[in-house]
Amino acid sequence: MEPYQWTIHEARERLDKGEISSVELTRHVLARIDAVEPKVQAFNTVTAARALADAEAADRMIAGGNAQPLTGIPIALKDNMITEGVETTCSSKILSGYVPPFDGTISARMKAAGAVLVGKTNLDEFAMGSSTENSATKTTRNPWDPERAPGGSSGGSAAAVAADMCLGSFGSDTGGSIRQPGALCGVVGFKPTYGRVSRFGLVAFASSLDQIGPFTRDVHDAAILLAASAGSDPLDSTCSDRPVDDYVAGLSAGVKGRTIGVPKEYFIEGTDPAVAAAVQDGIRQLEAQGATVREISLPHTQYATACYYLVATAEASSNLGRYDGVRYGLREEPGDLLSMYMATREAGFGTEVKRRIMLGTYALSAGYYDAYYKKAQQVRTLILRDFETAFDAGVDLVVTPTAPTGAFKIGEKSGDPLQMYLSDIFTISCNLAGLPGISVPCGFDGNHMPIGLQLIGKRFDESTLLAAAHAYQQGTDFHTRRPQL
Repeated sequence: MEPYQWTIHEARERLDKGEISSVELTRHVLARIDAVEPKVQAFNTVTAARALADAEAADRMIAGGNAQPLTGIPIALKDNMITEGVETTCSSKILSGYVPPFDGTISARMKAAGAVLVGKTNLDEFAMGSSTENSATKTTRNPWDPERAPGGSSGGSAAAVAADMCLGSFGSDTGGSIRQPGALCGVVGFKPTYGRVSRFGLVAFASSLDQIGPFTRDVHDAAILLAASAGSDPLDSTCSDRPVDDYVAGLSAGVKGRTIGVPKEYFIEGTDPAVAAAVQDGIRQLEAQGATVREISLPHTQYATACYYLVATAEASSNLGRYDGVRYGLREEPGDLLSMYMATREAGFGTEVKRRIMLGTYALSAGYYDAYYKKAQQVRTLILRDFETAFDAGVDLVVTPTAPTGAFKIGEKSGDPLQMYLSDIFTISCNLAGLPGISVPCGFDGNHMPIGLQLIGKRFDESTLLAAAHAYQQGTDFHTRRPQL
């Protein structure tokens, strides 16, 4: 096994024993990027010089006995996370050339932990999409089949881990944008509870839904990255000040004695039979590990997609109003101020972003606010109550498919926005309710593409969620399989 194929915890052990230096490990990873990035197109920016400087600093920390779990570990950040001195574009023309003068909290915490930043990864523009085809920079390819999409919007972050171009990465999840690409790329994708990880420095799409989380090769690594990123932040008023659990130590708790709910609304017509079969096998594996499984109902699930695309687009139309050509990014200057605004946005925003801004502006407009945005928020409360009712009845976790199909071909759904939106049908409710969710590899479909098993937990009960997912991986080997690039 090559060093770039190690898990974070395997690399940590070797770094601490002096079997390899962070500089050597980083050079292996950068060489891997050079070799496969032309095929995968996962990165918007590769920060090779910075990575080697970070690695040298990490080696000094290790030599001085100051190593933390991520010290010297090569990671990547989604290109909607503000990073001092590194171009941050959100894969949009309107932010082309924008180099932030400060770090967002996730960037600052990774720097403080001694992690090595190898680059910023591609995404659907402003995180609006489910395939990474909406990027203004490039189309990321699925490492398992370059003719297929990696999912989105965090497709670059998922593909980078799947293709062994970093040992872990961070994405953002607004309606499934970590879990869905995690499933389609055959890696672990974890969305923490809303407020568990600071959003300061995450370029906003929908502020009441967005959450940062990790992509990794196994659940153990996800626990390590969550521990390093979670915790209160005075710079984010929505970030919880609840104490951070010892997620790694909690992995040993397993799933024995836990009650897992299987919602009947998530096994629906249109789901690939291979996906349904793999998930049912996953449920049986959890039973074999000691869990009790029972059917539950989440009756308002049918309204989740419509609810989400009102709430998310309304918030997007507000958040993206700051991109006007005045302060930073692209600026077109055809004449007066209004013409400058219009020309800048016309040239700077892509089709999907414009579509969502228009939908959201309509939903917030006078005469329609109560009928659309307010009603969607009321339905959102009903969706949350469905989960609370299940949890109050003794369910500890909910298990579902992550996505209804495996990875689809590039271009297959790009002409039909509704079909693309339905790619997130199983992940959206988790965001509307603010709950933690994780996708773990659980099999392969008829096209030999990965399938994801989704587990959803109670608010701020990441420990139980991670322990259950880790227990599942102790009895399976899907997470150890790699695409042949």
